[in-house]
Amino acid sequence: MPSPAALRIALISEHASPLATLGGTDSGGQNVYVMEVARALASRGHRVDVFTRRDSPQLSPAVELLPGVRVLHIDAGPAAAVPKEALLPHMPAFGEAAEALCRSGAPYDVVHANFFMSALVGLRLKARLALPLVVTFHALGLVRREHQGAADGFPPEREAIERRTVQEADRIVAECPQDEADLVRLYGADPAHLALVPCGVDTREFAPGSKACARRALGLADGEFIVLQLGRMVPRKGVDNVIRALALMAPARRPARLVVVGGNSATPDEAATPELGRLREVARACGVQARVTFTGQREHAALCTWYRAADVFVSTPWYEPFGITPLEAMACGRPVIGSDVGGIRYSVLHGECGFLVPPHDPAALARRLDQLQASPALAAALGRGGVRRVRARFTWQQVADQLAGVYAEVAGPRRQPRCLPQRSAAGPGAGSAAGSAPPVLLPA
Repeated sequence: MPSPAALRIALISEHASPLATLGGTDSGGQNVYVMEVARALASRGHRVDVFTRRDSPQLSPAVELLPGVRVLHIDAGPAAAVPKEALLPHMPAFGEAAEALCRSGAPYDVVHANFFMSALVGLRLKARLALPLVVTFHALGLVRREHQGAADGFPPEREAIERRTVQEADRIVAECPQDEADLVRLYGADPAHLALVPCGVDTREFAPGSKACARRALGLADGEFIVLQLGRMVPRKGVDNVIRALALMAPARRPARLVVVGGNSATPDEAATPELGRLREVARACGVQARVTFTGQREHAALCTWYRAADVFVSTPWYEPFGITPLEAMACGRPVIGSDVGGIRYSVLHGECGFLVPPHDPAALARRLDQLQASPALAAALGRGGVRRVRARFTWQQVADQLAGVYAEVAGPRRQPRCLPQRSAAGPGAGSAAGSAPPVLLPA
């Protein structure tokens, strides 16, 4: 039975479903975050509904992910894959359907929106249903623009939506100190309305294991120094940087191989994953195409074996709001070399569980790879340090407990049933019963 402090939580994640296969262009850390947060909250007695967009006609309206967690598929736009950069026009329909669902059942205690478009829906629910709103952005548009410039494909309305959310949400969750600083610097966030809660890792699923057994299971050679890169195949992840570093490594007794796990299909298909063609060309230009293996997409349950098979995990994105894959590698006892940016700077302690290097610097990365290849004892020590750090700070149970504390703060007293404000005869644009609310959706 749920405890007296149990909450009913609406998690909104418009493009990142916990049911999606990971590794595609739009399927990555946020999907894991939503799935694991929901799971951990349910294990504490809370009830969680995940609102996500229907992207296939075969999806049921409601799917019980596990006891206490439902995934509710919202009809908004075509029941097909749509790039997240093109989803904003469908958010009014998403918000209307989400509001109808909220009105039709027992009231929620809190809404936790993930990403700026989900925050837009959350603002509607806050205004119309008097629901407290917590938001995790996972990435900030102004930070993205600083690093990607004109290559950023999101609509210009993103900045205004994020600024409004920062002002109106009851609490903004920052995932690392850099995220917290960026919210204050770029958006004028009130530090008193920020909560620092990191991402986590499932230490039951991701744990140390035999490297030899993992390599046999995957068909990888015992005699190679395996460098692993795992995640979404998009330019900002910096896979090309790792390929160039491989070409700069010093000659060694054990040949080095880069294994890249990820993509939009189970096989390394350039038509399905355009970034793959560019990366193969980089490998050819660097003369290391024979030592770079692209595996394609893999199920989340299989990832632990890939981490265990590696000698070192590398993640050198241009920027990273948090980054879950370094934590997964650390939990499996593998040293991590990561970019000295964002959440990686927070999770990977330099010299304790791996090394930090500048992004866009393959020579610096190559030097650290050479250092680990030359000293297996150092690599093993860093791997043990990573396990300790993850278990001390970054389990999903710890994350869920911190989030539940944030929810309880913003939800306030919940002993009396809450009466939802009714819409007036003026229709969907009307405010709540408490007064006229500002329009939630920005004009086109």
